[in-house]
Amino acid sequence: MTSSPSKNIRLGTRGSKLALWQSNWVKGELEGRGHVVELIQIKTQGDIKTGPLSQIGGQGLFTKQLQVALHERDIDLAVHSLKDLPTEDAPGLSIAAIPQRETTDDAICCRSGVAVSSIEALPEKAIVGTGSVRRAAQILHLRPDLNIRDIRGNVDTRLEKLDSGDYDAIVLAAAGLTRLGLKDRISFCFDQSQLLPAVGQGALGLETRSDDDSIRAAVAELNHRESYSAALAERSMLRRLFAGCLAPVGARCEIGNEKVTLTGVVLSRDGKIKIEASDSAPFDEFENLGISVAEKLIADGGDKLLESARSSV
Repeated sequence: MTSSPSKNIRLGTRGSKLALWQSNWVKGELEGRGHVVELIQIKTQGDIKTGPLSQIGGQGLFTKQLQVALHERDIDLAVHSLKDLPTEDAPGLSIAAIPQRETTDDAICCRSGVAVSSIEALPEKAIVGTGSVRRAAQILHLRPDLNIRDIRGNVDTRLEKLDSGDYDAIVLAAAGLTRLGLKDRISFCFDQSQLLPAVGQGALGLETRSDDDSIRAAVAELNHRESYSAALAERSMLRRLFAGCLAPVGARCEIGNEKVTLTGVVLSRDGKIKIEASDSAPFDEFENLGISVAEKLIADGGDKLLESARSSV
């Protein structure tokens, strides 16, 4: 238990099963360190709107209302899936900690009773559901014959749509399935040489008011150095690309010998063009690492691909 005085912390969360799992995990970790935590559920735009994510408001769909609650001092801490959080910090707010990251893999889930162990094994013209242009572009790069269709809803809703026969397969983050105890629904995970994850995938972002020193100190106890450096390197790359969390951009970090190696990818929305770049840096130089990889992608034409992707939304 921490030797510092305990804090009363109002923790804001979305109401989905996954968001509640994540927030309750953070609550338990903070309470184990002597803090008193109250969960406060808040609805976001992403919870109440329908249609493709890229057409109903873009970045911040799942985070804006939580940030408003922080600004208005209705809550002290917001727990986000880091991949949903815009790369520019909201004025007066910042990420106080990133706990140890779960797997960053993307997983294919097939209907019950269907055994498929690779993307190559999916039937020709199979219907694959995803709400991510990043996943869609990389899958089309691998299998241009596949029929990619949009899918919305929380994890349970998407699995229900899959099992009802609307799709042959759907793509979900393996981290969410693992956290919800649904690992048995994973048919296979993509090799990350085939499909790079989203920036921040598998990581939680614990956001506070920048001037709230006591809450920031309490939350900092949950920070995981390697996960923090890797995830912020990825976010730095995305920020320099001027690309949002809905852009056809992927990233992968590998950690070893006190260094972070970042690989980034930018694709055309149809998957026909793919640009990839990598670089390495010490943990504390994550900001410059992200910029370096982004500059390499831009030099190879990544900015033009992103401009084209934005104009086609």
